[in-house]
Amino acid sequence: MNQKNIGKRVALHVSTLQDVILSCVASLGTILLVRWLSEPEFGFTRHLAIFVGAAAFFTLVGVLISGSSRQVRKDASSWNMRKIIGAVMIKELGLLIVMLAGWVGHQSAAHIILAFFADTFFSIGLMVYPRIIVARLRKESKEMHSIGDRINALVYGDGEASADMAESAELSGRYEVLGLISRDPAMNGKILREYVIYYVGNDKDLEALHWRLGGIDCILFPKGEGMGQGDGNMWQGPSTADVGPAPEGRMSQFGKFIKRSFDVTLSGLLLVIFSPLFLLSALIVLIDDGRPVIYKQERIGRGGKPFYIYKFRSMRKDAEAAGPVLYSGITDPRLTRSGSFMRQHHLDELPQLWNVFRGDMSFIGYRPERQFYIDRIMAANPRYRFLYQIRPGVTSYATLYNGYTDTKEKMLTRLDMDLYYLRNHSVWFDLRILGLTFLSIVGGKKF
Repeated sequence: MNQKNIGKRVALHVSTLQDVILSCVASLGTILLVRWLSEPEFGFTRHLAIFVGAAAFFTLVGVLISGSSRQVRKDASSWNMRKIIGAVMIKELGLLIVMLAGWVGHQSAAHIILAFFADTFFSIGLMVYPRIIVARLRKESKEMHSIGDRINALVYGDGEASADMAESAELSGRYEVLGLISRDPAMNGKILREYVIYYVGNDKDLEALHWRLGGIDCILFPKGEGMGQGDGNMWQGPSTADVGPAPEGRMSQFGKFIKRSFDVTLSGLLLVIFSPLFLLSALIVLIDDGRPVIYKQERIGRGGKPFYIYKFRSMRKDAEAAGPVLYSGITDPRLTRSGSFMRQHHLDELPQLWNVFRGDMSFIGYRPERQFYIDRIMAANPRYRFLYQIRPGVTSYATLYNGYTDTKEKMLTRLDMDLYYLRNHSVWFDLRILGLTFLSIVGGKKF
């Protein structure tokens, strides 16, 4: 048997073992729930062992009969979901026989019905959820891989051939074209098919442009173009700048699974726990300044895709009638009376729990920005695009140490910190940031 077949068999066995373990956890939760809702019973430990043992046996039978372990580690297709549901139904039929026979205590009909439906719900949820998350993570990793691999490039020339090459380079997925360069001073600052043209007359101009754009990895030359007589060594590439591969996080696929599971579980739990606070906050905003209670604004998130971020409205309705303006702190004249209080205690950001639950954001990441400000950050440092590899967060490493960004300089400093987070983020780093954020809020620190 070759190595490939051995690996496939091991993967199938691991997948089957995963299903059996998750199914047993579901059954353990079920019998504890039934026990909690029933009278004290002699011999409960023995009954629990019988119930969980029967769950393991009938799950294994169900998995083998339905074939649900085949290729389950590769996708979360409807075919697999049907197989899993089939395996669970076989398990539940076996458990129903065990309960009706009285082998796990003499339960009432109501308790048997509760156990049947609860175990079905828990089993399907626990067995399906990991597949959905793993399939989504693999898809996202594939999509994000190109972002980390792209090369910062300029295209030489200010004509149609150069613009054609720039478009082809970007379509290849390998290059991030920052603009075109020209030897003609009159072309400086002009736009050709959305590409900015930069004047480069000598090595010093190119060096300055390198720092201005946050790193140039290469210059692309259209066919037949050249830098001119004696210019063959014009671009050597500064050795001191960060022009290496794009920063990528160290978090493993398992870490990403844990992170996303944590986000879904905690945000869902907090949405329920804080529901009275949601209603109270909404009522305060409504009484103070009328509708709308919820303020939504388009931000740019993972993969460079836009999404709407939700907050309780803390500013006047005409706060940005004259265009985007950065929040200037608690003394900002645009704040409403209730908004000032909510901003100080971060209550305005409670609706972002919904953003976390649905997957637009994570608890820890980088703070998402509007395209208006991203364009200005990118003009100074285009490496902002590397942040698109991860989800933006409700809080961030930069928020802890850089505070609220109300100037372009702070935005660029925050970007450096966000890139540091990207290179070093892990489950433990996230937990540390979350803990420090909690302590900062409790301690009254203003962001």
